[in-house]
Amino acid sequence: MTAHPFETGLDANAANYTALSPLSFLKRAAAVFPDGDAVVHGDTVYSWSETEARCRRLASALAKRGIGKGDTVSVMAPNIPALYEAHFGVLMLGAVLNALNTRLDAAAIAFMLGHGDAKVLITDREFSATISEALAILKSQTGRDLVVIDIDDPLAAAPGQLLGEMDYEAFLDTGDADFAYGPPADEWQAVSLNYTSGTTGNPKGVVYHSRGAYLLAMGNIVTWGIGKGARYLWTLPMFHCNGWCFPWTLAAIAGTSVCLRQVTAKGIFDAIADKGVTHFCGAPIVLGMVINAKPEDRRDLPRQVEAMTAAAPPPAAVLQRMEEEGFRITHVYGLTEVYGPAVVCDWHTEWDALEPEARARKKARQGVNYHVLESLIVADPTTLEPVPQDGKTLGEVMFRGNVVMRGYLKNEKATKEAFEGGWFHSGDLGVWHPDGYIELKDRSKDIIISGGENISTIEVEDVLYRHPKILEAAVVAKPNEKWGETPCAFVTLRDGAEATAEEIIAFTRDHLAHFKCPRHVVFGPLPKTSTGKVQKFVLREQAVAAT
Repeated sequence: MTAHPFETGLDANAANYTALSPLSFLKRAAAVFPDGDAVVHGDTVYSWSETEARCRRLASALAKRGIGKGDTVSVMAPNIPALYEAHFGVLMLGAVLNALNTRLDAAAIAFMLGHGDAKVLITDREFSATISEALAILKSQTGRDLVVIDIDDPLAAAPGQLLGEMDYEAFLDTGDADFAYGPPADEWQAVSLNYTSGTTGNPKGVVYHSRGAYLLAMGNIVTWGIGKGARYLWTLPMFHCNGWCFPWTLAAIAGTSVCLRQVTAKGIFDAIADKGVTHFCGAPIVLGMVINAKPEDRRDLPRQVEAMTAAAPPPAAVLQRMEEEGFRITHVYGLTEVYGPAVVCDWHTEWDALEPEARARKKARQGVNYHVLESLIVADPTTLEPVPQDGKTLGEVMFRGNVVMRGYLKNEKATKEAFEGGWFHSGDLGVWHPDGYIELKDRSKDIIISGGENISTIEVEDVLYRHPKILEAAVVAKPNEKWGETPCAFVTLRDGAEATAEEIIAFTRDHLAHFKCPRHVVFGPLPKTSTGKVQKFVLREQAVAAT
């Protein structure tokens, strides 16, 4: 058979094809804006040329220790320059970056170091107690020793111990600032390993590829409209989905990373006022921190500040308060398995004319796919048939496209289950509105079934957040002999506020169908995971005993 003309003599070659890699962003930023601010950490400022040189030296120093393609380099650090640099220096070798969750305990860290086959650990001295114990556990379980490099950051609040053979700056001094680097030969190559914050059992290791990292970084730019001159405050942990790929996004736009070791309301307001911050990301817990800041921690906003939020669905009341205080909110949604945010509540200008509460409720919907995500559906998890776009029929949210993970490391069974039928199954339940926007209603394991009726805990929580005395709220199922399950609310009151369970229940009955309202209210702080999500499995256990 004669080959088609379009398939003859038109092959990919070095001139017309390069594997997509976020390393190209760094190379361009250093060449085009060499003197621009890349990273700010306290009084230290690194330009883009300096940052690239530091990343090259890191890569070179790791190479001298035998690190190469496919090797895992773990980093235990807050949002500081060393962790930002690792997002490039590790990739320059074709190695895989494993940014560790700084809030985890030693057993979890030891599991990740062992499961991910880490060969080098770069660790901040603030976490030396946890790391020391984790290394001892790893040694006892596997007999393995790691190369350990300390970060001796002068801005660390806790003294900590130095556990490694040298500190990070000395390690960089062993590397070559002219170390040559380029994109991988194959853009399917693994670039990072991120562990899910599982609530039961060992976490799963999510593997990202170079193509996905590049595309999600670009997707952030298109979605948020973030561009040159942006000064981004690191309130979102860089260990969480590689900071939603924003280390690479910021290199693409030659923006500035303003580091923040400890996230506090005062730290956020000070950075906006003193460091020129224009953008930040965070879960709703961070937004709550801002709107509930003490008067002495606040500063006047010198400009409108862009805030992107995701993780647990943000209550409409929180979004409304943020916008009233001068922050413009972009609501996104995603999971570790899709590189962070892959869905956005893409705003329509005509919605600006809505009343504030109605506008906030529109913004509380999760939305539509990022440009770089091929498809997003709400479907029956068994048949994979899309649900009607009626805003009522419940289904599972599913993803398909280039910003879906390669799979779970060393877990073919879980990978196969997650990709059943050619879609990534999120485990999140939602509805599909007539305009094509999705809205989450619950995790599949969190939905309450009372007398055969589905109750969305998110819907009930959204009402509770409107109560002026409530700071935080979470709702779970409580077993009930008659109805099977009924809602149980766990509530944290604002400082100085007092309320009774009867008052809270009466408030919900004014805003919800009565069968959806909590029958029990428990007051106190909410248990949270290391990434700030409410631990509903803990609350479900407590709900059983609630009277």
